[in-house]
Amino acid sequence: MFDETIKLDAVELATELTIAWLSNPNTRTSADDVPAFLAQMHSSVQSLIGGANDANAPVADTEQYTPAVSARKSMANPDFIISMIDGKPYKTLRRHLSKHGMTPEEYRERYNLKADYPMVATTYSEARRAMAHRIGLGSSRSGNGTASKAPAKSKKPKVETAE
Repeated sequence: MFDETIKLDAVELATELTIAWLSNPNTRTSADDVPAFLAQMHSSVQSLIGGANDANAPVADTEQYTPAVSARKSMANPDFIISMIDGKPYKTLRRHLSKHGMTPEEYRERYNLKADYPMVATTYSEARRAMAHRIGLGSSRSGNGTASKAPAKSKKPKVETAE
């Protein structure tokens, strides 16, 4: 009788905690992740109560992620990169990955990508490179003199002091 009450309390508590977590407006999750979160919450509550079974013990994170597109297709268009998370095109993946709580290294690891897999579309990168070259970034200041200009004279009027 006592064990059944504890089990019911653990289920109710895990459910209430999950509902409270999902009602937070800052929480972004998909409907597919809710059952896994509930199961994790239940096992956490069970372990706190002291009645965690080996069957309910948390399993190591060995989840296999299937990409939305192949690596080759994600880079097929030079104007954008297609995300393997949701299959949508982006000029740069950094903000998209941070929205999903990932770093570029974690993204590459999750989908078994090479270390040189780009996070930015080719044309976007070239446009940024051309703009940086146009404004003189990356060129040495001492050299043939084409990149460096004489410092502009200040236009502040000189104030004479009485001595």
